[in-house]
Amino acid sequence: MLDLPGHPVIDKALLIGGCTRLPLAVDAARLAGEVAALPAEYWGSQGGRIGVHASAEAIFLRGHAPAEGDRPIEERPPLALLPYVRSLVTALIPAPAQRCLLARLPGGAMIAPHIDQAPYFAKTIRIHIPVETHERAWMIAAGRRFRMAAGEVWALNNSAPHAVENADLERARTHLICDFLPTPALLELLVRGERNP
Repeated sequence: MLDLPGHPVIDKALLIGGCTRLPLAVDAARLAGEVAALPAEYWGSQGGRIGVHASAEAIFLRGHAPAEGDRPIEERPPLALLPYVRSLVTALIPAPAQRCLLARLPGGAMIAPHIDQAPYFAKTIRIHIPVETHERAWMIAAGRRFRMAAGEVWALNNSAPHAVENADLERARTHLICDFLPTPALLELLVRGERNP
């Protein structure tokens, strides 16, 4: 089972609630343009994700899907084509990055409610940065609905039941999703964030 030995379990209900919008911003147009320029061959698969995530395409930028086993968490080739994404992962969030991916949910699709169970997930903080989104894309977490807008940075409590709904039949919803080890600076961002807005 995936784990990070020596790292403590995080009380995400206390720190995050369902979701917390962090006091950070990204250049939404630059992020979307960079991701849109990725060669098409990187898309078209689930990136090794299974189960409830099978409806979404994924490109792993660091590490591998948990279903692929306890493999090294290292940079993957697509990240070399995404300098702005690399800066978000390595500099914007003041914490060591673990697994990172781009996840695209097609129009009309959803990810059913689930909890990320492995010990790895209980020891990392999951950050979502919308790349391509719209007003009919929703994150559901801990019994609440959240609309995450382009340019925003969110922490998700993935130890609570969570789901995604893309109610627009025509438009996809793409997020940069990355797990981080907690640091005092990241915990301070969570304290200053807008909890369950």
